[in-house]
Amino acid sequence: MRSDVITVQTGSRPVVRDITDEAQAFVSGQGDGLLHVFVPHATAGLAIIETGAGSDDDLLRAIDDLLPTDGRWRHRHGSPGHGRDHVLPAFIPPYATLPVLDGRLALGTWQSICLVDTNGDNPVRQVRFTFLPA
Repeated sequence: MRSDVITVQTGSRPVVRDITDEAQAFVSGQGDGLLHVFVPHATAGLAIIETGAGSDDDLLRAIDDLLPTDGRWRHRHGSPGHGRDHVLPAFIPPYATLPVLDGRLALGTWQSICLVDTNGDNPVRQVRFTFLPA
């Protein structure tokens, strides 16, 4: 098993950040196996979606519709509505496992691995890549 952590700058606003290139660089030349991606944060998740065609903005809008930043949340520290950030990983999990074939991610044509971070209070995130050889 091989594992490494990368640091991702997410900024102070909700963001869908494509980390596919970083994941591909990690598995390049590794042969067949599985890539496990994990975000060790209570307020971020991972999604496999199309990016660049508006889907990333659509996802953030859907999160706002489903989990608004209003006063309904019991978890109240941080920015107003921050409680929703702690609920996010129940809907967008903090992990994903993907097949790797001959050192290449076996993603579909339009699929990207994306870090989803709605918590502007923490502008820097860690992402752990773990490769399990076949």
